[in-house]
Amino acid sequence: MTDTRASTFRTSACRTLDLEQQAIAALSAQLDADFDRACQLMLDCQGRVIVTGMGKSGHIAGKIAATLASTGTPAFFVHPGEASHGDLGMITRGDVVLALSNSGETSEVTALLPLLKRMGTPLVSMTGRPGSTLARHAEAHLNAAVAREACPLDLAPTSSTTAALALGDALAVALLEARGFTAEEFALSHPGGSLGRRLLLKVGDLMHQGSRLPRVALGSPLRDALLEITRQGLGFTCVVDEQGLLAGVYTDGDLRRTLDQYADLRPLKVDDVMTRPGKRIGAEVLAAEAVRVMEDNRITALAVVDDQGRPVGALHMHDLLTSGVI
Repeated sequence: MTDTRASTFRTSACRTLDLEQQAIAALSAQLDADFDRACQLMLDCQGRVIVTGMGKSGHIAGKIAATLASTGTPAFFVHPGEASHGDLGMITRGDVVLALSNSGETSEVTALLPLLKRMGTPLVSMTGRPGSTLARHAEAHLNAAVAREACPLDLAPTSSTTAALALGDALAVALLEARGFTAEEFALSHPGGSLGRRLLLKVGDLMHQGSRLPRVALGSPLRDALLEITRQGLGFTCVVDEQGLLAGVYTDGDLRRTLDQYADLRPLKVDDVMTRPGKRIGAEVLAAEAVRVMEDNRITALAVVDDQGRPVGALHMHDLLTSGVI
């Protein structure tokens, strides 16, 4: 392929991106009180936001429904053609319908108007023609008009679908902020993703506990601590006092320092060489916070303690890796 041909491709791509950027930039000036009414209708909705659209607008409608649902506004997509053949039963009086059509005259969508009016279901429209049938019959109209499509023929939906998608995002974010939607609530609807794991998993969900908790008593021979580290395979052991409180930890790193300082390990007690008081964390702390503590202190394991300071578990960096937190 010649450089000239490649340059032509990039020129075309840049022209498309410029036109679509202009389309999005123009949306801010087109926002009016109808946007406020649309948001209020959806905030007051006792049911679901039903998003519908045909063709390319239908694809955008599906994405908007998914974005609304994941940001605190229950929503789903209904195909307008199927709605006229039974799926209208998915829409109730307590719902709000958000209908997309660039022309505002899409027959499959406008066919729903009498039925929605009879049901008393509020309608919000998003079109590129404020004077269209769909716009005139809606309780609130979102103006997604664009100067021209990025398609050089000014035919294929390009700038118009980009503008509709951006306007849908603006609607979803405005509702998110109005609801005070939190990161934890977002994670609850994304439990399978890495973000969900970071925001939902706590140290207590991942820690080793019970018989898997490495632990020796103060005054134990260093040999016992080394055997416990080897047996549990977590690279450290907790050292507890007579009350069962965490007095310190003894780690693989401590062992290397011990070997540098002592020629004979046999007479040593774990008290002589352990790290006091040892890094620790609570079971209710987010696992992502445990990652930060380990990274800041350049360690690979943490003792997990209760409110009194008693060891209840042990957390290793490997547990965070396998869980997908990092």
